[in-house]
Amino acid sequence: MSPLLRRAKKKPEDRVVTLVGKPGCHLCDDARLVVREACEETGASWVEKDITQDEALHKEYWEQIPVVLIDDEQHTFWRVDPVRLRTALRS
Repeated sequence: MSPLLRRAKKKPEDRVVTLVGKPGCHLCDDARLVVREACEETGASWVEKDITQDEALHKEYWEQIPVVLIDDEQHTFWRVDPVRLRTALRS
């Protein structure tokens, strides 16, 4: 495979996890706990975005929340598997 097509491996502390959700969403509350714990464990940073405050996010993700992005790429939605998330942050 061409080196140009291979992704450079990032350190977990260089990764950014984005949780896209909305207030009052019980799945978002569950996802927040998983994301927070995985990021604390791996050293990754995380931010939370509210689809009710961002029209573009609402249009893209309203049927899938909560959505987890890693470095702006969709990782998962609805239920967050903590093992899968930690593995992705370390790869």
